[in-house]
Amino acid sequence: MSLRNPLRHLTLRLTLIYIALFCGSIGVMLGVGYVAGVWRPLQVVEARIQDESDELIRIFETKGRDALILALDKRANAPSLRMPYHVLIAPNGAVVAVNLANWPVNRGDEWLRYEFDTYASGSEEEHEAVVRDVMLSGGYRLLVGLDTEDLDEREDLIEEALFWGSGMSLALGLIGGLVMTWAVSKRLESINRTARAVIGGDLSGRIPLHGSGDDFDQLSATLNEMLGRIEELVSSISRVSDNIAHELRTPLTRLRAELEELAASTDDRAEVEARSAAALDEATRLQSMFEALLRIARLQSGPQGDMTPVALSPLLRDAVELHQPAAEERGQAVELDIAPDLTAPGDRDLIFQMVSNLLDNAVKFAPAGGKVTLTAARTRDQRVQVTVSDDGPGVPAADRDRVFERFYRGGQSAPGFGLGLSLVRAAARHQGAEVRLEDAGPGLRVVLTFRA
Repeated sequence: MSLRNPLRHLTLRLTLIYIALFCGSIGVMLGVGYVAGVWRPLQVVEARIQDESDELIRIFETKGRDALILALDKRANAPSLRMPYHVLIAPNGAVVAVNLANWPVNRGDEWLRYEFDTYASGSEEEHEAVVRDVMLSGGYRLLVGLDTEDLDEREDLIEEALFWGSGMSLALGLIGGLVMTWAVSKRLESINRTARAVIGGDLSGRIPLHGSGDDFDQLSATLNEMLGRIEELVSSISRVSDNIAHELRTPLTRLRAELEELAASTDDRAEVEARSAAALDEATRLQSMFEALLRIARLQSGPQGDMTPVALSPLLRDAVELHQPAAEERGQAVELDIAPDLTAPGDRDLIFQMVSNLLDNAVKFAPAGGKVTLTAARTRDQRVQVTVSDDGPGVPAADRDRVFERFYRGGQSAPGFGLGLSLVRAAARHQGAEVRLEDAGPGLRVVLTFRA
């Protein structure tokens, strides 16, 4: 993580926003606590002082100074949750009645909050009181109050909690934000490092997984899957270029030879027709190869089209019927086990092409007098599974991934261009289906699994 401009990191900015919101919520909670624990009780205290002072003023106005002094003494000795305080000062400044060691200077009619000390048993105690200062008739001054030391302590606790809570939250949040930013930046840097390696041409680079299964691991696994697919496609393009050059050399050489012999041939019409037909066959084979390559490329690069339900049961029987004559010519038995009323989402033409390619391969590689089997049924998760198997030589486990590569034929003596299974896998992926190879013991089993 760069320390020159840490605020450019999204993680730290989000952390700071969260800290601000958290501190704000602490302030709101402490504010509510202040209102409930200090402000409201203080309002109650002031209301009580207001009532008591009004009553004392009434006594003074109606019964005189001596009655007020008796009322003050009675109030001071009455049991109370809060210590009552009072001072009565004569016009000449003489103190007539008092239970305070000191009091504020003369201010007139107003509310006061002031601190004072008391001495008991040789120790000093701090107090705070709320006092109403009232001027009476005749120049007398009356101060009436109640002790609010507990409310003051409570207010101090709330202020300390606000200060230390916000400060600690800010400090710990900032440290945690920096740590989280460093950790996230470290994980992101591994992704960036791999991306730079891929940009530099190393398509084998993969993002390391931590094994925690967290969001970064899931993202890394998805990106690794994408990088694997890109590497596969790029490698496929490279191999296709080499294979096209190799595969075209022989048919083009034959086509050139046929045309040269045709040009140098006699006027024997039968020979001219035969060589023209041979040249046409080679051209047709080349055209078929290019059409297959173009179709594979379109399937691999194009978006998935709209999938509609396809009735598979009759489609599969039609595909078998198409290849039945070739199988009978080789003395092969074709066995069917197709469940009725099977449907799967997909493109009917593509599915027919896929099954036809698999049946064509099975007939080619099954021995004369062998057996080709096609089964179709629903799995437990309600997906349709189509299986085509033969009892031919099969495919070694080490080569089962390679047979899906374009132009791979397992042996140069194998018939065809080696595009059949490449087209099957491209069409399967295009429709969201899966294709895998299994050992049929003997022979090969190809399993197509369609989406539910």
